[in-house]
This record gives sequence, C-alpha cells and structure tokens, in this order.
Amino acid sequence: MEPTLPIMESFHSLQGEGAHNGKSAFFIRLAGCNVACSWCDTKESWLEQQHAKQSVLTLAKYTAEAQREGASFVVITGGEPLQHDLNPLCKAIKDTTSTINSHSIPIHLETSGVYKMSGTINWITLSPKIHLPPRKELLKKCQEIKVIIHNEEDLLFAEEMAHQASEKEKNSGSDQEPMLYLQPGWKSEKGKTLAIDYVKKNSKWTLSMQTHKWLGVA
Repeated sequence: MEPTLPIMESFHSLQGEGAHNGKSAFFIRLAGCNVACSWCDTKESWLEQQHAKQSVLTLAKYTAEAQREGASFVVITGGEPLQHDLNPLCKAIKDTTSTINSHSIPIHLETSGVYKMSGTINWITLSPKIHLPPRKELLKKCQEIKVIIHNEEDLLFAEEMAHQASEKEKNSGSDQEPMLYLQPGWKSEKGKTLAIDYVKKNSKWTLSMQTHKWLGVA
C-alpha cells in the first residue's frame, strides 16, 4: 500500500519567515505535535487523528503542480513533521518532480528538532523550544536556527543554541555555521521589543518577522 500521512493543509504561497522570506513555496503541513508550545498559532494541527490522511504520491503530485506554477521549493512543516517518517514523502517528491518537471524541487523542513531526523532534506530550519530542547544532531545539520522570542529567558536560550551549533560545526571540521534568526512571538509586544533591541546590538543575529501574516496571505 502507498504510504500515507495525516495532513492539516497543503497550499502554494510565499515563505514568510527566515532566510527564504518572500520566495514562492509549496507548503505541506503535517498533523501531529507533542511539543505543544503554549503560544503555538497552529494548535489545530496537534491532534493527527482529527485530520485526513493523504498518500505521499498524491502530495508529490500536488508539489509538482506547484513547481510548474512557480514554487521554488517545498516546505514540510507542521505540527512537528519529524513525528513521522519522512523518507517515503521525500522520495516521492524527488521522484515525481524530477519526472514531471525534469528536475527535482528542493525540500525544506521546519522542525523543533525534538525527534530523530528522517527524509532527504535540502534545507533545515530548526526552531528550538526552551521546554523541549532539540537533538544535538539537528543542531549539527541545520542551515538556519530561528528562535521565537517572548521574554528575556528566550534570548538566553537563543544564545545557548547558537553556541552549541557553533561548537558542533567546529568539532565536525566545517566552517559553515547556521544562519541565526530571532522572531518575535506573534502579537507579543514584549517579544518584538526584545528581539529588535537584541538584534540591533548583536550583529550575528537577524530579525525574522511573519511577513505573510502582515500581508494577509496564507
């Protein structure tokens, strides 16, 4: 049988956050999340049994269609996508897009890093959570660290994540460190003030905003 995954939604829009902000992207939002951040803006994604399952081949075909319409990459998000085995989905996307569109579409992953890595991913956005810190191998693998800021404790946590990622890169013999972003919690005035002030005084960090929400796009 064709593997399936619980899907909250899939849609073609613009990436609104982080390093690829403003680029055309196709999003696959998987249902299921045990990380359960109190401030999460997609709590409806937490319970996977409330969402219908779709085959990975169907999702791959949707991705190929979005690629033809201009999507430059696909984002696997959630929920917490690594609660699922992403190997079948990534393989289906690579095979289908390369067959239909002559070249495979890059696959991006947005994760808290709590669970074991799976799938062939081109870009990992690690959004670590202070109450459930990420696995060390995700800190080593990620291209981008994005920490959500609500209070001063989050800033200390962000620096600790940056330090651990930097040490991992040094130990691996690589000079490629992840890009570092602070993102204010949505509608958190304190988080916005803290993040802006901190970025102004610390050049290694960049401010990330949820521009898709400001623009009113999905």
